[in-house]
Amino acid sequence: MTEGSAARVRPLAQYREYLRLLARLQLDPRLQTQLDPSDVVQETLLKAHGAMGQFRGKTDNELAAWLRKILANTLADALRKLHRGNGRPDHSLENALEESSARIEALLAAHEPSPSQQAIHNEQLHRLAKALGELPEDQRLAVEMKHLRGLSVAQIAEQMAKTRPAIIGLLFRGLKRLRELMGE
Repeated sequence: MTEGSAARVRPLAQYREYLRLLARLQLDPRLQTQLDPSDVVQETLLKAHGAMGQFRGKTDNELAAWLRKILANTLADALRKLHRGNGRPDHSLENALEESSARIEALLAAHEPSPSQQAIHNEQLHRLAKALGELPEDQRLAVEMKHLRGLSVAQIAEQMAKTRPAIIGLLFRGLKRLRELMGE
């Protein structure tokens, strides 16, 4: 990356919450006891820092895409180690990360954004990831499963081993708190 392009993209550390959100979305909640998304993100950022000279992009979007690819590879490596080669194929993990990213971005979508609108969009995306990380664990998990994974209340209740009314309450409180954190 050239010195001029470095001034136009965020520092790597500012992608931490965004990457952690994507990692959480890709890891089965049962695997998160064996593989911490924060550790995967830390390793991703270390790899990205070491390979920064290979980054040829100039925008936040290009940097985010590059980091997602590194995250996908890091997750695939970690899952291979965890399952001793019996994990998901790398390409499906990368596709799943792209789909998750697209769902997150769809929550904040604007039609044909101008450069200033794109900058605002990117800032909102990072604020959303940070705010999700500040929710209580059960609320965060319920909101992510419902709005970012697209699961039904019944599916969430089954996966979290809770009743449907409990999930509805978690979603209500989680979304309310998310709005407060986002300042809306």
